Amino acid sequence: MKIGLNTDSLAHLSLTETLDFAAELGLDHVEFATGGWSSAPHVNVDRLLDEEGTRRDLQAQLSERGLRISALTCSGNPLDPGPAGRAHDATTRKTIKLAALLGIERVVMMSGLPAGPGDTHPNWVVVSWPPEATQLLEWQWREAVLPYWRELSSYSRGHGVEKLCLELHAHQVVYNVPSLLRLREEIGPIVGANLDPSHLMWMGGDAIEAIRALGEAIYHVHAKDTRLEPGVALRTRLENLPLFGGDRAERAWNYVTLGDGNGEDFWRRFCATLDEVGYRDVLSIEHEDTALTPEDGVSNTVDFLRRVAPIHV
Repeated sequence: MKIGLNTDSLAHLSLTETLDFAAELGLDHVEFATGGWSSAPHVNVDRLLDEEGTRRDLQAQLSERGLRISALTCSGNPLDPGPAGRAHDATTRKTIKLAALLGIERVVMMSGLPAGPGDTHPNWVVVSWPPEATQLLEWQWREAVLPYWRELSSYSRGHGVEKLCLELHAHQVVYNVPSLLRLREEIGPIVGANLDPSHLMWMGGDAIEAIRALGEAIYHVHAKDTRLEPGVALRTRLENLPLFGGDRAERAWNYVTLGDGNGEDFWRRFCATLDEVGYRDVLSIEHEDTALTPEDGVSNTVDFLRRVAPIHV
């Protein structure tokens, strides 16, 4: 594997400071967020689109540190029926255009989540009863999800970007392996997974089995861990207490630094299974553990990955 960094993990640092830190750790790749739910602290997608000199400068800064871009990330909800959805869709299209200009083959994003007929807010259907839940879910796929993705995939192919990497995330219509494979079957192999095991962990999935089921559909991987807390016994995994800025001790689960949720044995099996299915690419660190400073969390994760992952040059 190769080790990379989602630079939002160090959002408080400047671009230069972030790239220097990545180089000091001996990382191979960085992953830049361009907008959506990210403030895009390190790149300005509009300037990069409009100014060839700005693109050359970014590539020079990366090259002189021995870094490459693994993916551009624009996670948001382009299927939201309100202004936010239109803004996220615009960012998605800008990101695809920028990826083409920079010669990057992967764009990480989420599937989006539509509302129901006439509704103003997205509606995440995760049960089959009462009957209107199933009816709503099928309406969402038929009337919103598939039309959008057919058009977006055509747009992306037109720009030469052939890997749209969907993160299996809560409050998205694609949130687990079957929903990812359903969209991939309908749209084609341009749709693949950005496999972030931390979300599967708290939802009760099995990240190792997910790797085996997805196989060649894995296009990008986030290195991120989740710890189930004692509170899960009473609260269940359906947690709505604040993830950031609240009382972590009260929550049923939390994002933690790699190894603090699942130990070395799990992560060795995780990396070995990726290798078995042919994924020998980037493990992009996404640090969201508020118990550690970002610098400490990222550094600890790099050390951990070098112990558990087969490194490919």
